[in-house]
Amino acid sequence: MPPKIAVLGTSGSGKTTVARELARGLGLPHVELDALFHGPGWTEPPVEEFRLRVATATDGSGWIVDGNYESSLGDLVLERADTVVWLDLPLRVALSRVRRRTIRRIRTDEELWNGNRESWRGGFFGRESMFAWTIRSHLRRRRELPRWLAAHPHLRVVRLRSAQEVERYLDM
Repeated sequence: MPPKIAVLGTSGSGKTTVARELARGLGLPHVELDALFHGPGWTEPPVEEFRLRVATATDGSGWIVDGNYESSLGDLVLERADTVVWLDLPLRVALSRVRRRTIRRIRTDEELWNGNRESWRGGFFGRESMFAWTIRSHLRRRRELPRWLAAHPHLRVVRLRSAQEVERYLDM
């Protein structure tokens, strides 16, 4: 039976990169939750619509999902998954990656999902900036994720705490 893997971690931990690599290596579909969530103009779908999109995308026999969204999805993804890859990298690494990624996306005018693009304000300034979000979510995720995963004893959990551990895992 093909694996159903959820890749979790804070912004900048490498979720999408790891999920793409796993999907390519295993020949499975990659489901990027951000692409299912963010509508044009950064609009958000109603929770039930988002849950339906994710349920449909994870209905197959094998997949790799990246993203968290536990406040909207609850246990939907974890109940369907058999493995979680938790990218628990240090906050300084995540912040450095978010900074580099955001600057690159702004400079190249990279289109993200549904025509959305990052901005200096959205990336770095204000309470809702990606930088501030990374700090808040990193601390919360590290505190809450072990409890959340323990509620799903069927899951095989792979916790990777450094870029070197991630590299070794992907080379297996």
